[in-house]
Amino acid sequence: MIRALRAQVYTGFPHMKVSTLRAISPADGRYADKVNGLRDIFSEYGLIRYRVLVEVRWLQFLADEPEIAELGPLSSAMKDVLNNIVDEFSPDDAERIKSIEATTNHDVKAVEYFVREKLGDGPETQPLKDFLHFSCTSEDINNLSYALMLRSARSDVLAPQMRELRNKLKGMAHDHADLAMLSRTHGQTASPTTLGKEMANVVARLARIEKQFADVEILGKFNGAVGNYNAHAVTYPDIDWPSLSHRFIGSLGLQPNPYTTQIEPHDWTAEYCHALVRYNTILIDFSRDVWGYVSLGYFKQRVAKDEVGSSTMPHKVNPIDFENAEGNLGMANALFSHFAEKLPVSRWQRDLTDSTVQRNLGVAAAYLVIALQSLLKGVGKLQVNEAAIHADVSEAWEVLAEAVQTVMRRYGIPNPYEKLKALTRGQAVRKETLLEFVETLEIPDAEKERLLKLTPETYIGLAAGQARDI
Repeated sequence: MIRALRAQVYTGFPHMKVSTLRAISPADGRYADKVNGLRDIFSEYGLIRYRVLVEVRWLQFLADEPEIAELGPLSSAMKDVLNNIVDEFSPDDAERIKSIEATTNHDVKAVEYFVREKLGDGPETQPLKDFLHFSCTSEDINNLSYALMLRSARSDVLAPQMRELRNKLKGMAHDHADLAMLSRTHGQTASPTTLGKEMANVVARLARIEKQFADVEILGKFNGAVGNYNAHAVTYPDIDWPSLSHRFIGSLGLQPNPYTTQIEPHDWTAEYCHALVRYNTILIDFSRDVWGYVSLGYFKQRVAKDEVGSSTMPHKVNPIDFENAEGNLGMANALFSHFAEKLPVSRWQRDLTDSTVQRNLGVAAAYLVIALQSLLKGVGKLQVNEAAIHADVSEAWEVLAEAVQTVMRRYGIPNPYEKLKALTRGQAVRKETLLEFVETLEIPDAEKERLLKLTPETYIGLAAGQARDI
């Protein structure tokens, strides 16, 4: 039977195809098609590809430095050879590196040996081979590889999907800016808002945290075995190695971290992960609120003809997209929180506990992407049920108690709060009851007329304008 399973996920290597039905992680199983954009970034293939890029770019960078006279400028042919190693890197190349690693038992050294192989033999190659991995510790290569990985995930996958979701919600804020809706504080009837303003609240929160996420500086270090340029300085004592290193890191589009041990301390990675935890928490809050509004009937969901809501209750159309999102956001947060708390902690100058943990960065990102896709789908299926929203708010005359007692304060009527509390608290309030009370107030006629014309649906303050302005 297992041989008959046809659904497969591509792992990045030609012979390594595994049925999605046999995948251990749902990210590579049930939800495999949702996370394809992350595969070439976070997979073993992706990590190896970034390592090759860093090794080759460092070699090219050294060759361009006049002070490294032993290398000299590269010929155009050799520049093409080195660029092709990076630009044409393939799953077959990654397989070759894995086969070398089987002998070296060292993943970064295997990359170095692979590049040596690709250089071949020629008049220019021997000096280049000797300067491969020059003065590097493995963490010089790895930290830049993970930095490039997380930068790509942010710019190419996460930020576009975040922006797409926020824009959808912004559209809802604008479209329903004037639709009066009953608020519920502590789950109870409260002063009205508008549906658009509720969406605008979420948009504003998301925009703020998305900016914080985008502003997280992605740092790198390239300073040798324990961060002091020991080997660099003893080999070329006259070179300004910190300046050269920082220029190299900058050439990769990263920010240099000048003070490190053997490892970049991962503080920026913690900031990156914490930003995503806060982003995800906003979406968990949003998912639960929409779930509740679906339950109240404020939203209907577009029905797909052949979908089933319940195995026994044929009528059900469950808010499963928001439930799926909430669950996967929680999974992402569990991992991102662990990364943020664990990665900045290392014994003395280096231990390897970070290495095995960093390999799971893509798993956390996958859960977030799965959640974002669920929310995009769920929001796309929502249909505003204006009749249900209107029915709720139009009957909630008790919410005008706030308006009446506040106007009473302005005109010096004693004990306004207590009087409205006695009139409304814990009991059904009819329109007539409230209007009769307003008629008894000793306030200017114009103010009394304004209160008499007020309805629950018009008592929305500045909500509509705020929704339109988002």
